[in-house]
Amino acid sequence: MNNDVLSNNTVNHIKAENIEYLQFKKLQKYNNIISHSYSVGIDRDFRTFKPNREPLLNSEYENSINNYKMLCNQIGANYKNIIKACQAHTDNIVSVDKISTDGTIDTKILSDGLITNKRGIVLATTNADCILFLFFDPVKKVIANTHSGWKGTLQEISIKTVEKMINIYGCNPKDIIVCICPSIRKCHFEVGEDVKEMFYNQFKKLGNTDEFIFNRHEKWYVDTVYINKMLLKGMGVLEDNIEDSGICSVCNSNIIHSYRVEGENYRLATALIGLR
Repeated sequence: MNNDVLSNNTVNHIKAENIEYLQFKKLQKYNNIISHSYSVGIDRDFRTFKPNREPLLNSEYENSINNYKMLCNQIGANYKNIIKACQAHTDNIVSVDKISTDGTIDTKILSDGLITNKRGIVLATTNADCILFLFFDPVKKVIANTHSGWKGTLQEISIKTVEKMINIYGCNPKDIIVCICPSIRKCHFEVGEDVKEMFYNQFKKLGNTDEFIFNRHEKWYVDTVYINKMLLKGMGVLEDNIEDSGICSVCNSNIIHSYRVEGENYRLATALIGLR
């Protein structure tokens, strides 16, 4: 294995046996307890159903499952134990206590966040610009994996995940590590006037909105990563426990999937986290 171009102070970029992925350095310290990864490479697709929720062709589905197998093999996880969120830009977060019994990996209920404290289960989400959060409480041995597009950010799904970790598993927010995977960043997240107003109205409570909503060349941009960091800190997550990859999916669209670059035929990356 060797590090590559996306490695920085927060993540290691690993190339291994025809598959590439990122790992967060802070989570690597717990490799005896958890497995985790964020897939890298636009030749890999982790989609398991079409955007309209219709089934994929068998060959397409098998290709995605093979990609999951390869990624899981590299991080020491069992792909058969994957539970994948059936994402729909909701704020629904599901507590998972067992794997599927029908041979599929997708949850049957629409959800954009998954939580568990069960060993062996591997939680999966996918993205192509949206934020994916990996949560880990090393004290209570609880993990979560949450998808937050701009709609999820408006619904504050990141802190709703923390709330569920507290309410269901008794976690202390000061113990929770939150890792922010590659996503579209403020340099490219251009929005219309209507969406800008939604963010202003929802998050003016955070203080100076110029910190995360700004106009450049007569176009509006929003910093959703900054907003989520502020929300998480407001929930009691320690700043030192918020690990941001700092990687923009659009700036690095040659190696990370981006809906804004790839268009309607976009592919998906995946984030995995599991308890050993």
